[in-house]
Amino acid sequence: MTKKTLRQAIVEAARALNALGLNQGTSGNVSARHGKAMLITPSATPYERMRAGDIAEMPLGDDDGAWKGPLKPSTEWRFHRDILRARPEFNAVVHAHPSFCTALAIARRPIPACHYMIAAFGGTDVRCAPYATFGTEALSAHALAALEGRSACLLANHGMIACGESLDKALWRAVELETIARQYHHSLLIGGPVLLSDDEIAATAEKFGAYGLREAKGTR
Repeated sequence: MTKKTLRQAIVEAARALNALGLNQGTSGNVSARHGKAMLITPSATPYERMRAGDIAEMPLGDDDGAWKGPLKPSTEWRFHRDILRARPEFNAVVHAHPSFCTALAIARRPIPACHYMIAAFGGTDVRCAPYATFGTEALSAHALAALEGRSACLLANHGMIACGESLDKALWRAVELETIARQYHHSLLIGGPVLLSDDEIAATAEKFGAYGLREAKGTR
């Protein structure tokens, strides 16, 4: 994908967050790997007014937050950069504040194996990272720890992160995560879920491999 095409894809993914009800206003952010650089949505820019040329570019190897573009990058650039550095299997990161993920994050509740689709995130749960102020090194460190062996996490009193091998896959995981968060929340209202065992989740993960979950179903 050319840089121009990827910039436009990031704009479309950001707009999709709002259209899908995963985000409100300008609170979310989207990034994608392009060679040795990261392309990321700009700070405080309404998605409906965002254009491909507004997407900021940041070198992944830089430690000082250097960037190029007409608009400065999202204030959350640090954990986007650090995730793409630490996890070469991922090429895109989506961050948003969907209602049910955020409600669980406010309660600092991880999402347990309440549904077999939890296996789509790489383990038997989706962890909730401890709280830290947005945009800080501490938040990035907490997110990286919560994402160990996982492709998504909650951020305490904040929101969620979903990662993907592509933008489509990251967005698909964001949708799946909010869906499971909503189902888990509702189950808590009627006595709590019956959780699946580690073996049951492992069996699901094995079937996912055969089924071809490498390509996100139902994405654009």
